[in-house]
Amino acid sequence: VQLQASGGGLVQPGGSLRLSCAGSGNIVSINAMGWYRQAPGKQRELVAVFTSGSSTNYADSVKDRFTISGDNAKNTVYLQMNSLKPEDTAVYYCNADLVDSYRIRRRLWGQGTQVTVSS
Repeated sequence: VQLQASGGGLVQPGGSLRLSCAGSGNIVSINAMGWYRQAPGKQRELVAVFTSGSSTNYADSVKDRFTISGDNAKNTVYLQMNSLKPEDTAVYYCNADLVDSYRIRRRLWGQGTQVTVSS
């Protein structure tokens, strides 16, 4: 079971990016998927989470700018990031709380994807 993240890059302030994270392997169910980020010299922080019940939660710093959504059939979560600011620059990590085919509940991290907001 693994998570594959994609979609990072360099964007100017005010621009947009869309991140994707797909789970693959022997996944029975996903309780929640989300995005965290870590800027240089700072702790990793929650950005947004999407649950199997389609509820969402956002960090205050990204509310009204970022939107998280999911496709349960594809075990995929998306993060649409609009009105990006330089302070959004960080490595973004996908995270999933899931149950695998051995009925073991696991929390997985995907590889990070760099988001840089700069003019």
